[in-house]
Amino acid sequence: MTREEDISIWAGMECTINRVGTNYFDQSEYSGHYERGPQDIELVHSLGIRTLRYPVLWERQQPERGTTPDLSFAQRNLERMRELGMEPIVGLVHHGSGPAWVNFFDGSFEEGLAHYAQQVAEAFPWVEYYTPVNEPLTTARFCGLYGHWYPHATDYNSFFRILLSECKATVLAMAAIRTVNPEAKLIGTEDLGKCHSTPLLHYQAEFENERRWLSYELLCGTLTPEKRMYGFMLEAGIPEAELRWFLEHPCPPAIAGFNYYLTSERFLDERLEKYPKAFHGGNGRHDYADIHTVHVPMQGRACGPAQLLKEAWERLRVPLAITECHLHSTREDQIRWFHSMWKTVREVRAGGVDIRAITAWAVFGLHGWNKLVTEPWGTYEPGVFSLATGTPRPTALAHLLRSLTHAATCDHPVLAGDGWWERPDRPLYGSRKVVRMRRHGKRSCRPLLVLGKTGTLGSAFGKLCAARHIHCLLLGRGDIDLEQPASIERVLDELQPWAVVNAAGFVDVDGAEDAEERCLQVNAEGPALLAAACATRGIRFLSYSSDLVFDGRRREPYT
Repeated sequence: MTREEDISIWAGMECTINRVGTNYFDQSEYSGHYERGPQDIELVHSLGIRTLRYPVLWERQQPERGTTPDLSFAQRNLERMRELGMEPIVGLVHHGSGPAWVNFFDGSFEEGLAHYAQQVAEAFPWVEYYTPVNEPLTTARFCGLYGHWYPHATDYNSFFRILLSECKATVLAMAAIRTVNPEAKLIGTEDLGKCHSTPLLHYQAEFENERRWLSYELLCGTLTPEKRMYGFMLEAGIPEAELRWFLEHPCPPAIAGFNYYLTSERFLDERLEKYPKAFHGGNGRHDYADIHTVHVPMQGRACGPAQLLKEAWERLRVPLAITECHLHSTREDQIRWFHSMWKTVREVRAGGVDIRAITAWAVFGLHGWNKLVTEPWGTYEPGVFSLATGTPRPTALAHLLRSLTHAATCDHPVLAGDGWWERPDRPLYGSRKVVRMRRHGKRSCRPLLVLGKTGTLGSAFGKLCAARHIHCLLLGRGDIDLEQPASIERVLDELQPWAVVNAAGFVDVDGAEDAEERCLQVNAEGPALLAAACATRGIRFLSYSSDLVFDGRRREPYT
């Protein structure tokens, strides 16, 4: 696990098995993990990752009552992790409600999970870290307050009963595991959210900001009678004996994990006309817009992951970790997001917060979260590896993680660009004008050079770079002469690019017959000179050829 002086980088596989009606949706099935098995473990290990949140989920292993869990697949993967010197954090329920033969309302979920947890511990007595129930508060909201997942309830009594069932199951599961391994430790997980509001709706934001700590306060045995949510749960019909049970059976986590997304913070505003109808809602007392803060000017407000981690530390005084860090966006913004969160974790650690790790979540991507996993499959979001072609392929995020795990730093020029959540052209509501988050002077990072600025391909590169906030310089024949080595060397030495894309060329097919020597110089000899000059300077180089030479139909490399 993590030494106290380190900020470790963990990884996690999106592994949700949730129930909608009578259907179970299994992310590991969608990702193909069940087919690849230990190969996936080896890919994670290749990143320099030594701690992995790994699923041994109840619904998958014991779907029928009274059966012995089939742990053979989990055994192959956990043993491979052990051979590689990796530490698993074993998850038992991930946004689930258990197999079909249990439910949250009669004690069967708690008793069943405790029994299953003991069976897992007996099969793997060397495993030290467990997350019996992932994000109990979030799962309870989706199952009992919003009606998205089974049992599809939409009232506070059901919400609280589900939450209590999940938290009690966590306590009983850890007790059962510790009969096998007394040193076993609980790694908790929960959404790191916060609600902001206008003055009128301060009461609603204050209520939700108190509610966000419920799962951890139940587990820590700190939800005491004088606290607001204790009384509210009683008013919602929860017997006081159920709340006092947690005071008598505290099970504080060794690490309180929090998952932070750009959707984790929200702003409530009664001025509905300022926001799209998709964000309109209310609480029965007031109608209001409920919108992510990334789309609202938030100057002067205490917000952002650093602020929320400090609040969590002050509230719980338990070591912390970011247990999910993921962004569905371009590869450039994915690495900017993880890098910014990694820097945030280091900064709050330096400021006195005991935070141990940050987790690259959804190593193999995830499916259907754009619709909250209410339908099978759904939109695929790549992670550290992309499955878009059917086989795991490392993304830019994989290269970033290797740099951070091996050198604890990364200086890729793309990181100098703003992420979409920081850019002035992102959607901003509640303000008459676009609010600029930052003002940039002259770019200080090394540029990407694109040759062929008047051509179709060069222009396309320019547009893509602008859209992805990559510092790019487009050059034409007047800027660099590929027939002159001195011109090439002068441009590279003056502009100091980190990479060069050659999209220039002699494209007049008919004219090439009359200008054969010039065509050869521009399309072959010039790029060769450019490639050699880039190689000497350690600059990455990419050159495009005409499809009249390389048509792309071969299954092997052309050179």
